[in-house]
Amino acid sequence: MASVKCVVWDLDNTLWDGILLEDTKVSLRQDVVDVIRTLDERGILHSIASRNDRATAMAKLREFGLEEYFLYPQINWESKSASVHGVAKALNIGLDTIAFVDDQAFERDEVAFAHPAVRCISAEDAAKIASMPDMNPRFITEDSRIRRQMYLADIQRKIVEDAYQGPPEAFLASLDMSFVISWAKEEDLKRAEELTVRTNQLNATGYTYSYEELDELRKSPRHDLLVASLDDKYGTYGKIGLALVERGEEAWSIKLLLMSCRVISRGVGTVLLTSIMQRAKEAGVRLRAEFVPTDRNRTMFVTYRFAGFREVEKRGAVSILETDFSQPQDFPPYMKVIIEGLSCDSSTRRES
Repeated sequence: MASVKCVVWDLDNTLWDGILLEDTKVSLRQDVVDVIRTLDERGILHSIASRNDRATAMAKLREFGLEEYFLYPQINWESKSASVHGVAKALNIGLDTIAFVDDQAFERDEVAFAHPAVRCISAEDAAKIASMPDMNPRFITEDSRIRRQMYLADIQRKIVEDAYQGPPEAFLASLDMSFVISWAKEEDLKRAEELTVRTNQLNATGYTYSYEELDELRKSPRHDLLVASLDDKYGTYGKIGLALVERGEEAWSIKLLLMSCRVISRGVGTVLLTSIMQRAKEAGVRLRAEFVPTDRNRTMFVTYRFAGFREVEKRGAVSILETDFSQPQDFPPYMKVIIEGLSCDSSTRRES
């Protein structure tokens, strides 16, 4: 079961006691607020699915000092299942990573029927949520702690983008993006494990690796473990990419390639792959990649095909792709790409 990335809350008799449109002096449930703040510190996001008057509800959230905790709140008169779907779409996350909290069994049943993958929780159990296993990530990284702030920055970017009058590449150039690729260091491993666990849509194999496994691979003379981060004028996206390359004498194999879904609209999906292709070509070796199709990662297959990879072998569910470098890839012109300390010789790695 996937870890929870976002908890979607009802308002009346869930976040607060009382019905807002009947009595504006509703009473905030402090135990629920404590849960919200605890999960926020763990990097778990929050949103709202409530049948209510939006202006009145948002004003009450501001009065309680809670507005900033809720991303893309769905406060309307639509079904709760439609609102939950709206949250998932806005955050670009899977429904199987969402938990829904409501005081009414009917509403929980309606969401569960429409979206069987969503965890539906009674408001009576809200105080217990922070202790549930799928609400407790193994590591809390720096990216976890600022995840909500990064999403808030994304919302600001989207506002500016929607108002931008010009071609998409010109807008991307205006962001002053810097994409940094480097060897994974010991302090990167917690986030690296988190990426393999959390990333579903843009993971070419779906493989997950533990901290300990990643540490062994980081130290291995036959493997390159690479991390990528992205920043722009609005702030940092954090560590958003990971690649694992097994280096043989005649051929290299990309065992893992993934990108955070938060950056899919920034045109950076090919940057990490392009850097690996350039290094392999410079080293004079063949380059292969493993791909395991799922119902959600077709974008990564398209990324490989666009880069000139073709299937050359099948090993059960694993497709072995290979490129002949006939379709040279360049980095996007609208961003600065910084490659820190990488060469074809792994002995040049800077150990932490």
